[in-house]
Amino acid sequence: MTALTLTDRDDVLAVVLGSGVILWEPASDVRHKAIFQFEGWPKVRLKEGRTDPGGSLWVGSMQNNVNPDGSACSIEGKHGLLIRLDPDSRVSVHKTEIGISNTLAWSPDGLRLYFADTLANTIWAYDYDPATRNIGNERPFFQHFARGRPDGSTVDAEGYLWNSRFSGGCIVRVAPDGQVDRVIEMPVQNITTCIFGGPDRKTLYVTTAAAGAPPSDRLAGGLYAIQTTVSGLPENRFCVFGS
Repeated sequence: MTALTLTDRDDVLAVVLGSGVILWEPASDVRHKAIFQFEGWPKVRLKEGRTDPGGSLWVGSMQNNVNPDGSACSIEGKHGLLIRLDPDSRVSVHKTEIGISNTLAWSPDGLRLYFADTLANTIWAYDYDPATRNIGNERPFFQHFARGRPDGSTVDAEGYLWNSRFSGGCIVRVAPDGQVDRVIEMPVQNITTCIFGGPDRKTLYVTTAAAGAPPSDRLAGGLYAIQTTVSGLPENRFCVFGS
């Protein structure tokens, strides 16, 4: 599993796997037939996934960095794609030649998409068209930050992007104009993603990775909760059932 997203049925999640996307009912552990099979698998695998304001699921991919025996392998070249899966099962490709896809997040007004390539140490901003669900006007938003590289992100209700820094030991809150607002120090090195939750959406839940962590990171791979003074945004729902 590489990502999860809500659907328009409260009891069903869309699960992004390396090889495709399936629907899953957590309460009963019923796993439905794949609704999307990724043709690049196993040379290339899916990595990131999130639903847009219009109910389509966006997934990003990368060269598969895991050997059949589970050991890690190096990434050579830019084989990743940025793909949109619509509720009617249409599939469209919106970006190619990606090293490692990460960060899929929309601004509060739904008119801007943020997307990152970890290997390029760059987060781009795009104009998002609510009518067509297409993106355009790619431009660098946040790049060459010295601490680690961009992994997953979320956006708060004030429009600030919270970016997890893999191998950087921190989360950086970035203003809508691309300037650093603050840096949140973490007790481990590899920060993978973050999302707001709780009854008021003021708890930032943060995931971390043990893989590749130094021996001193004895808490690596843990899940953290940070109380904040700002609220997050409600998560969009994949409209797979059309309700």
